[in-house]
Formats: sequence, structure tokens, C-alpha cells
Amino acid sequence: MTIWLSAGILFTFFCIGCILFKWGNVRCIGVTPVSTYTFIAILFTSGLDVGLIMFPLTEFAGYADIATSPEYAFTNPLAIEFGYWAFLIWGFYFLTCFYFCIIEPKVQFFSIPIIKFINNLVIIGTCAFTAYLLLSNLPWYIPQLADEGALTASFSLIVLIVIAAAVYSSTDIRYVRLLSLASTWLFFALIALIWSGALLTDQGNVSEFLHTFTLLGGYFSNIEQFVLPLNAYHEFYLYWWFAWSIMIGQFTARFVGGLRTYQIFLAMLIFPSIPIAIWFVGLYYYHLNELSIAGWLNGFMVTVGILFVINSLDSLIRLYSDNLNLTITRIGKVPYFMGNLLVLSGLTLLFTLDFLQIQWVGAIVIGLMFSCLLFIVCTRFKSVIEIENSPEQNILDFHAIKRIK
Repeated sequence: MTIWLSAGILFTFFCIGCILFKWGNVRCIGVTPVSTYTFIAILFTSGLDVGLIMFPLTEFAGYADIATSPEYAFTNPLAIEFGYWAFLIWGFYFLTCFYFCIIEPKVQFFSIPIIKFINNLVIIGTCAFTAYLLLSNLPWYIPQLADEGALTASFSLIVLIVIAAAVYSSTDIRYVRLLSLASTWLFFALIALIWSGALLTDQGNVSEFLHTFTLLGGYFSNIEQFVLPLNAYHEFYLYWWFAWSIMIGQFTARFVGGLRTYQIFLAMLIFPSIPIAIWFVGLYYYHLNELSIAGWLNGFMVTVGILFVINSLDSLIRLYSDNLNLTITRIGKVPYFMGNLLVLSGLTLLFTLDFLQIQWVGAIVIGLMFSCLLFIVCTRFKSVIEIENSPEQNILDFHAIKRIK
């Protein structure tokens, strides 16, 4: 699995280099273009989930334990957490977003029936894994509902409600957009609260807090360390990012509103990384100084985490439902709602039983990427090389929207 993962990573960065060299200045326009701000909000909230909120405080201690994990000794826990979630890793999303915006309309690889079927299985499986992550992390953040750390009926009910809310939200694209913007602003509010607790309370120390920020330099000075997997846990993260990459690319590609390719690349690497860095610095300061998040702050963190899950799931549910032509218009609202609810709840249960693993899903995605390249080389190479712009219809629709505005 490590060799397969490493091959997929190297292939990804090779493709990114080729895209920037060949199409770096192409203006990218999706089928539903939105403003740059809205695009970044959709990208950020769809491309992240509850793990961003709930994982760090449970992981910092493990990254600091270099006696158990000497492979982490090259830098500090904050830099490692950042490397697992930000900057370079967002290149995965850039690759797939560009592909589905510019190349797939010419290639139609993901319209091949067997490929479409596999791709939608990946999306559905990853949706269920996202719900499983929420279920498995709730006992750490709401211990008063836990039974000696076990998953209780209360947590299962919370996750069931979250899945139901996401399915309902997916019924209208307006809900998806509103949730993206709302969760972005609530996340910023959560960052402000964390920083206020670190800087404005009696336990806060401004100079120490700012020094914590400089620890992020440990990532950029060792960025090459994060390209290939450091250990099995890093493999888990990288496979997880691969599992998300194709479906996030499919979803976000439709909203690109005229940015040039190099601008999308920079936007995807930089803009999501800034709030992630600010968030992680606050959490790491709390970890180092053993500050408490109990009470309303903890509740707010859980609320934002749940909103992130709903926001991630609704966009992906809408994506695979459209791909499979299982839309409300075709099958009706009640069958749409109940079918998605039952499927995602059942698959979430399979993840809790270790019957499914996200690494398997990520490995399938890498296989799809290699297969796509082979398909292009064998059947579509000339038409891909000749691509110079976004699909003509997208360009016409984009200019029509601008004239109306």
C-alpha cells in the first residue's frame, strides 16, 4: 500500500507541473460560475470536515512523543499537524478541479459507465466515512454522554440527525451555498474565540502566543518531508485526501468563475491554509498551556464541527445523486431523502465495525487517476493537447451572466 500511495503522490505532483506549464494562463470557467469569494468559501467548507475541528487536540501529544514515533523528530507537533492538513496537500484538489473544469469535458472518461459506477461508490463511501469520523470523535468532546469512551445511542442519534440534515440540505443548491458561507464565518468566529481565550485572559501571554506562530516555519523549512508518507498514520491521512480529491474536484470545478489556472493553484494552496494555520496555532497554544476548552467553547467547537460535516455531506450527496440520475425531479423527494439516509447510515455502521477502511477508497482513487491517464494517452491525446480554453458553452454562459449583472 505504501508503494501504491507513493506512486500516486508523485504522479499527482508531476501532473500539476505539466498543467501549470501547458495551461497556466488559461481562464477557467465552470458550468455554474460564482464570485471568487464564494468559490473559496465553497472550496474550504466542502474540502474539509469535522477532523479539522476535532482532530488536532487529540493528536498533538502523539506527534510530540518522539520516543514512540522518532520519525516526527525533524520538527514540532504544530508543523506536523499543519503539514497533514494544509498547503501542499491542497494540490490534490487543484489537480482534480482543473481536470473536471477543462479536460474532462473533452475526454469524458468519467462518463464511461463502469468508471461512473466506481466513482460514485467512492463518493458514497467517503461520505459515510465523514459521518463515521464525527461519530468516533464525539466521545472525546462530549464525555458526559459517553459510557467509558464507548459509542452510545446518543452519539448515534446525533450522527443520524446530521446525515438527515445533510440529505435535506442537498435538495437545493441554495442551501449548499448558504451553508458554505455560514460555516466559513462561524469558523472564523470560533478562531476569534480561541485567540481571545489565549490572549485576553489571565492565562494568556501575547509574546508566548506569537512565538507559537513561528513554529509553523518548521513545516515550510521541512516541506519535502511531507511529500511521501512518514509512517502509517501519515499514510492514513494521504489516502484520506486522495479519497476526497476526485469528488471535491468534480464539485468545485462547476463553480470556478474565471480565475486563471495559476491563480486557482495559488488560491487553493494559500487561502485555505491561512485560516487553518491560525486555527491550529490557537489550539496548539491551548495544548501547550493546558488551557481548558470545557463548557460553551467546547460546545461551539462541536457545533461548528457538525456544521462542517453537514456542509461536506450535502455537496457530495448532491454530486453522486446527480451522477447517478437519482435526482428529486426523477424519483421524488421522499424516496430521495429516505434512500440517501439509509445508504449513508448503513455504510457509516460498516466503518464502525472496521468492515470498510478509507485507505481502500483512496487506493481506488489512485487507480482511477492512472486509468484516466492511460485512457487519454490511448484515445484522446491529440484533443487534450489542443485544449486552449474552457468549454465554449461555459464561456458563453459566463459572459451572459456578467452582462445581466
